Amino acid sequence: MEFQDKTLKCKDCGNDFIFSAGEQAFYQEKGFENEPVRCRDCRDKRRRQRDGVAQRELFTVVCADCGKETQVPFQPKDDRPVYCRDCFSNHRR
Repeated sequence: MEFQDKTLKCKDCGNDFIFSAGEQAFYQEKGFENEPVRCRDCRDKRRRQRDGVAQRELFTVVCADCGKETQVPFQPKDDRPVYCRDCFSNHRR
């Protein structure tokens, strides 16, 4: 059976997310009959809550490279630049 990516709506946050062809094949292989109803972020959040793991505090900052607003899991210091995920990846290369 050939799978194609599907766009689904998260029942928790209401955002659209992609249910990829690879994920669909995995679901079929495992015998899962229902499609996911939550996006990855909401599934992870729910799993942490269920497992009793405290949620990390996130701090909103502006990326030093592109100027995009992003969130980081640490208290930024004024003397150090903070980057969004994409810009951070570019700096690591």
